[in-house]
Amino acid sequence: MAKLTLTTFVSLDGVMQAPGGPDEDTTGGFGYGGWMVPFADDDMGGFVNEVFDRSGAYLLGRRTYDIFSSYWPRVTDPEDPIASRLNALPKHVVSTTLKDPEWENTTVVPGDVPAEVARLKERTEEGELQIHGSGTLAQSLMAHDLIDEINLLVHPVYLGSGRRLFPDGGQPTAFELTDTRITGSGIAIHTYRPTGRARFGTFDPGV
Repeated sequence: MAKLTLTTFVSLDGVMQAPGGPDEDTTGGFGYGGWMVPFADDDMGGFVNEVFDRSGAYLLGRRTYDIFSSYWPRVTDPEDPIASRLNALPKHVVSTTLKDPEWENTTVVPGDVPAEVARLKERTEEGELQIHGSGTLAQSLMAHDLIDEINLLVHPVYLGSGRRLFPDGGQPTAFELTDTRITGSGIAIHTYRPTGRARFGTFDPGV
């Protein structure tokens, strides 16, 4: 069974909306699109390439799929470490409105998403089943304990508004830190594995 992983860029205050460009996602009047670009460096690129090198299939939300499908099919260099995998490997897009995707090797997940994702994990025999971005999808799958590992690329910038990865009202969950590194531009890359429900306590004042 494949491991389901999530890789996403976040700001210091947890915003993941529109990291790559001003017009990527202006939902809610978000005006800070492209906030991660000034911090992109070779260290970050190397990590992202490592992630894609482990991929066996992709699971994407509709917005992320539209962004990817408008760009990556036009990158035809067989040596490109991201395009060569995205274009060739199976892609599963969660959508109730997309009927006939044009990007090769794409199937639509229209119905019971948690149940279908559980089946996809079973059917993906080699590599990871990977989510990139896709905040709404990621939140729904975290609520069903379906994500096995999270790669957070935390950028040294505070935005103050925007869609966050971890919403208010989510299920309190504990995580184990399994890897961490810092890029030259100050991006802190943390890899976490969920370990169950969060636990709570108090300090004994007599200790």
